[in-house]
Amino acid sequence: MSVTHAPQTADVLTRQDPELAEILLGELHRQSSTLQLIAAENFCSPAVLAALGSALANKYAEGYPGARHHGGCEIVDVAERLAVDRAKSLFGAEHANVQSHSGSSAVLAAYAALLRPGDTVLALGLPYGGHLTHGSPANFSGRWFDFVGYGVDAETGLIDHDQVRTLARTHRPKAIVCGSIAYPRHIDYAFFREVADEVGAYLIADAAHPIGLVAGGAAPSPVPYADVVCATTHKVLRGPRGGMILCGGDLAERVDRAVFPFTQGGAQMHTIAAKAVAFGEAATPAFAAYAHQVVANARVLAAALADEGLVVTTGGTDTHLVTADPAPLGVDGRTARGRLAAAGLVLDCCALPHADTRGLRLGTAAVTTQGMAAKEMERIAALLAGVVRGEVESVRAREEVRDLVGGFPPYPA
Repeated sequence: MSVTHAPQTADVLTRQDPELAEILLGELHRQSSTLQLIAAENFCSPAVLAALGSALANKYAEGYPGARHHGGCEIVDVAERLAVDRAKSLFGAEHANVQSHSGSSAVLAAYAALLRPGDTVLALGLPYGGHLTHGSPANFSGRWFDFVGYGVDAETGLIDHDQVRTLARTHRPKAIVCGSIAYPRHIDYAFFREVADEVGAYLIADAAHPIGLVAGGAAPSPVPYADVVCATTHKVLRGPRGGMILCGGDLAERVDRAVFPFTQGGAQMHTIAAKAVAFGEAATPAFAAYAHQVVANARVLAAALADEGLVVTTGGTDTHLVTADPAPLGVDGRTARGRLAAAGLVLDCCALPHADTRGLRLGTAAVTTQGMAAKEMERIAALLAGVVRGEVESVRAREEVRDLVGGFPPYPA
């Protein structure tokens, strides 16, 4: 399921700014010669890249189609309407706002639409996989709102539904947030809807990670249950870096006003056009097959890592995410990540529930885009474990990584 054309560095950039052209080519080489296992990353298509580098980048377009604050928006209005219509169709939503610059700015707008400073919000605690926008004191969310964190069961690693219900009844939050950056299982949106209705709370689904799987029919959709769904357009969705918001028609005006003019200025029309391209790609049978392969690869990878001695959180995965503790191999997560980076395996650390150390967070979206499957997942797990144990030196590991990715280039010529 690899993409079919290589992105080209423009001749004009090479002539005008060879220093920067060299940097861009260097990054392309890095992506093409190492294993991209970061769960939040992917390779967008050449068509998406073309839209990002288009003349739409020149256009100032504050406002919404038909109601801009600048002239000359006739063409970009068509582009945004196309992106909105494709998003609504893809996810079965009554309304879509595609202007958010990132997933975090989408969450900010959702809070602005539904909450006031000081309101109580119930969300997954950061030690259990909650995002910065779910109440971190370093983030606007933790400074402006009173967050209460729920957690996961110490034995299973699964969200503690009894605790969620108890905390909701005790604190009567104005909103409940369901979503995570490191939870590898499907979220029970129907359960969260039930609890939100019981206490009179809005339900906000932060679906930044699973939304691409939702698009491909490989994960349940939060759209029928949540009042507002916040998401990114990269990750498994394989579009440009950016955000979007889905909601019912009853909240459409509030959400739109929260994005512009409350939290953002001019829309990035080249990015919105690239989002439209990605939504169109995600509506195809080929993308559905890709999304299911992403999950299949993650399950094989999780099982292979467990066989190598790592402790896999929740015992496996339903998604593109795998989180694991390398402690049985003799190192903590930060040390393991450093060894793996030196060997050409690029991944993240994450908090481990009910533990004082950090673990590893891996994702299969990018390697699946490259066309890798079960055999390659097993090879990656064995190489990862050998590097972490110190059995495979970084130089030899680098050679094996280059051999592996050489057969699966992200942008074949």
